[in-house]
Amino acid sequence: MMAPDYGQTFALWRAGAAEPWHAYTRHPFVEGLGNGTLPRAAFLHYLIQDYVFLVHFSRAWSLAVVKSETLDEMKICAATVDALVNHEMSLHVKTCAAEGIDEASLFAASEAVENLAYTRYVMDAGLQGDFLDLMAALSPCVMGYGEIGARLAHSQASDTPYADWIATYADPEYQSVCTNVGAMIDASVSRRIGDLSQSPRATALQDRFAMATRLEVGFWQMGLNAQ
Repeated sequence: MMAPDYGQTFALWRAGAAEPWHAYTRHPFVEGLGNGTLPRAAFLHYLIQDYVFLVHFSRAWSLAVVKSETLDEMKICAATVDALVNHEMSLHVKTCAAEGIDEASLFAASEAVENLAYTRYVMDAGLQGDFLDLMAALSPCVMGYGEIGARLAHSQASDTPYADWIATYADPEYQSVCTNVGAMIDASVSRRIGDLSQSPRATALQDRFAMATRLEVGFWQMGLNAQ
């Protein structure tokens, strides 16, 4: 299956981080979701940490609203915050509730080191840099989960217990979030620096994207280590 089209800038960044991107989107944790072999303990540990991650991730997308220069950027970033807070996090709450873990416990969970490193890296990208720095750090999570969800939806085992997780990210609504964010990033790059491939900022933005991707790999491994 070909990777979904999430825009030219994302495609450029993805190609420039080919090795960590493969490690991220084809991680054993991801494959275990698809074929159903991922230990439940690993999945629940990941879910709890991902809930905490999404709290900080939502704050980073809220910062993107502040860093926006156009109304369209503000709308897309605000809509992404809504998708995270009111939709994606609800999956975590529902699944963990079935295991006896309530939302208050999720919100109060201690952050794993891998979680702390990733969320603070993203926030630092936004606080230290501009809108494009923040997008380069945020996009691996948004688009990576979209790509993973789309692929696993076509290849998952019929009896995988993680079908709901896969469906969340394969869902057309989430895929449209990825497409809209990708189009916004393309427009934002064009508005601010023109041709990215010819910009002196290209290397720095690529490096931010690649580092965030490596931190995603570490996040999966954190979950897998909890089995």
